[in-house]
Amino acid sequence: MQLEGKRILVTGATGFLGGRLVERLVRGGHWVRATFHERHVPAQREPIGWVRADLTKPEDCARVTRGIDVVFHFAANTSGAAVMVETPLVHVTTNVVMNTLLLEAAHAAGVERFVFPSSGAAYPPTDDRPVTEPEMFTGEPYPAYYPVASMKRFTELLCEMYAVRIDPPMSTVVVRPSNVYGPGDKFDPRTSHVTAALVRKVAERLDPLEVWGTGRDVRDLLYIDDFLDGLLLAAQSAAPHTVVNIASGEGHSVREVLETLLDLDGWPDADVRYDPSKPSTIPVRLMSNDLARASLGFEPKISLRTGLRRTLEWYRGEATQPTEVRRAS
Repeated sequence: MQLEGKRILVTGATGFLGGRLVERLVRGGHWVRATFHERHVPAQREPIGWVRADLTKPEDCARVTRGIDVVFHFAANTSGAAVMVETPLVHVTTNVVMNTLLLEAAHAAGVERFVFPSSGAAYPPTDDRPVTEPEMFTGEPYPAYYPVASMKRFTELLCEMYAVRIDPPMSTVVVRPSNVYGPGDKFDPRTSHVTAALVRKVAERLDPLEVWGTGRDVRDLLYIDDFLDGLLLAAQSAAPHTVVNIASGEGHSVREVLETLLDLDGWPDADVRYDPSKPSTIPVRLMSNDLARASLGFEPKISLRTGLRRTLEWYRGEATQPTEVRRAS
């Protein structure tokens, strides 16, 4: 399926992933309808049409999907490790309602294809072995991820149902991203993931520089531009129902990420303090990208060092942070 000439809806278009996707699509000359809820529309982004919508309401879902050919559904309640541990259901109720109502509205509106970003966090643990697509439902997710993983798994099953188990079907694509980072990420300490949190702390020269956990946790980190490449390749798959990991295929520890940032920033004597008492999640999560390489021709292009440098430079430029060392509050 080609996207050229299609009327495209991107939900959650003021978020990190949705916002960067809108920019990519608009640059490519695509017709885009972009939804937002509470955040202000960024002045520098100019898709074809911004639409305010509350996707927990059936009438809003019906309104935004009317006349649409392809849906990229990025609207979601998201957060970091601390929120997942302290208030796990924050990821469940609202997202289940939004996902269910938007799928139903898209199908009723005659949408040709619905693209849903799932998560590598929904997989069962596989220790230091990269997890593959068929393993999603072979075991329980890691305990800290159970609520958000269950929500993602449920929506994946809904996507399969719409694509292959009802008549008329609606083609669906499920992409399972690894840990995506880059310019435009969430840097708010209350909601950021580990890579963005480290970028912020280095850019702001926090002293001491505190890191949650031991620093030994390993993640597959994927730069935003590589993720968008894989996402758009998957969205144009010929299959009526596609499920695929979009990942770098490499693991990096939190310590490695921090050491790379400190080296890039010329700050070798930072007072780094790891705190194992703070909330953390699965010790190792690696994801195979073999299927994406073989079936989509997906090849990550941005190295970790290059991606971190670009993100650090972007954050410094956007946030206008001081460069001198300052005490952490």
